[in-house]
Amino acid sequence: MKVLSAITLLVAPLCISALAAPKPMKVTVFGGTGYVGSQVCERLIKRGHKVTALSRRGVNPKPDSKELSQVTWVSGDATDMKTVEGLLNDSDAAVHCIGLLFDVDSGLANLNKIVSGSGSVPGEASTYDAITRTTAFNVIQGIEKKQSSIMNVMNRDKKFPFCFVSAAEAGWPDVPFGKTIDEKIAPGWLQKYLIAKRAVEQRLKDSNGIRFAIYRPSLIWDWTKLDVLPVIPVFNFASAIGIPFVDKTVRVETLADAIVAGLENDNVSGVQRFGEMEKISELVR
Repeated sequence: MKVLSAITLLVAPLCISALAAPKPMKVTVFGGTGYVGSQVCERLIKRGHKVTALSRRGVNPKPDSKELSQVTWVSGDATDMKTVEGLLNDSDAAVHCIGLLFDVDSGLANLNKIVSGSGSVPGEASTYDAITRTTAFNVIQGIEKKQSSIMNVMNRDKKFPFCFVSAAEAGWPDVPFGKTIDEKIAPGWLQKYLIAKRAVEQRLKDSNGIRFAIYRPSLIWDWTKLDVLPVIPVFNFASAIGIPFVDKTVRVETLADAIVAGLENDNVSGVQRFGEMEKISELVR
């Protein structure tokens, strides 16, 4: 009986969270027109939240979508602190899913037309440092400033929900053989990509007034991503047999659901690998 009671106490909060209607929030999605961002926006609207999405284009990527037509689309640059602060001032939560696989210094920037789920191409100043680190640091700083305001100081226990999309490979130093892969085998462009991701992760761990969730997906896919479909079974098999530096792939729908769950549930915080993402995504389905 004691064992059953303990299990009930552990499971009940998650079940209640999954069944209860979420409290509507004003959410800003940085990178809302992207492959992951658009999916997050769509799900947030379905859950009854008010969504503002910032991107360079600032245009609904799916004009026929009933949900995305309800999003407030803003064209702007997240490397500009004033732009970021202006959006956060009227927000209850935020998501950062701005990113690119190949930056302008990688020599592979044109491949983004193929590997980017949204088909975006980096601009002349689109380095990993600018696109990932600077934009995310701006958001974190903006949240901290908002949280330190007179009104929020009066409610010290209320932390601002923030979800950041990192990468599975950012965790290589923490797993067997990962450090060797990271330092001696990974190509230069990937090392720079991970430096930016890890910088943001560390900044979040040092932050104040933020309940953050760091998502570390490996390959993100759906059935339209023909560029990665052939290697999905390879990654999944490697993960299944226990190769420590290869994570199971994550469907974009699962990642988006997990992000929404992370915003809505106070129990979700810290690093989320594929297992955690699959589990918490069920809370909003």
